[in-house]
Amino acid sequence: MSKREEQKIVVFTTLSETDKILILNGVRLAALFKKELCLCYLVTRRERKQKALIKQILTDYTHSLKEEISGLKTSVLLLREKIYEVPAVLADEYEAILFVADAARYKKFAAAVTQSPSPFLFVNPDFPLSTFKKIVLPLDARKENKDISLWSSWFGRFNRSEIIVVAANDNNRERRIQVGRNVMLTKKLLEKFNISFKIYKGQKSSFYNSVEAAEFAHNDAANLFILLGSSVITPLDRLLGLPERKIIKFSGSFPVLLINPRRENYILCD
Repeated sequence: MSKREEQKIVVFTTLSETDKILILNGVRLAALFKKELCLCYLVTRRERKQKALIKQILTDYTHSLKEEISGLKTSVLLLREKIYEVPAVLADEYEAILFVADAARYKKFAAAVTQSPSPFLFVNPDFPLSTFKKIVLPLDARKENKDISLWSSWFGRFNRSEIIVVAANDNNRERRIQVGRNVMLTKKLLEKFNISFKIYKGQKSSFYNSVEAAEFAHNDAANLFILLGSSVITPLDRLLGLPERKIIKFSGSFPVLLINPRRENYILCD
């Protein structure tokens, strides 16, 4: 492209009733971070002749939003790339900084998530719009935890969200030391921006910390869970399912912001 685009919050639409809550979450994030809202539809081969109609439907959505929300910047995009290619295309060519998708479609986006330089927010459309005010953040022994800490700080800065950290409890000395470092780095980052936070030491090791933290999020009525995806995907994982798939499936009322540790993540521009 000849010029760089404005950073975007991209909502993957389906032209169904579930679009409403997905788009509303996208609108809230776009307003929160002062980004453009992009409604995206992935066109199948059978829908090629309907592209003009699909684009008009999405454009009508944006017109309605602009009438309700002054100053909201919007765009519409139809893509035909293979699903695993879509996030990189959107991030590299259209400055997509975050994707919003239906939690029920996680399996469809699973391969795309592992290739994505921007996080996916998986939303259960059966629940009300999230306020993103109470955020649970599991921290384990991986160095890539800095990415989820950074995203939690952006919510804290721009939304005055409270961050609740659940730290892994490892017996292994090296992992225990790294968890301690991750906690201290997160604490310093949140303190730098005067963000309200609490830190709890969990009962589970780094391997089960995210599941324990998800249970905590349920019990504490959290409205966002920030999760670092799997760093290594084994054949057994493909057979039984990744931990993030299980968490997203049973997340219920709170959306899950899934961040890919296998790619360098794009940075939100202030």
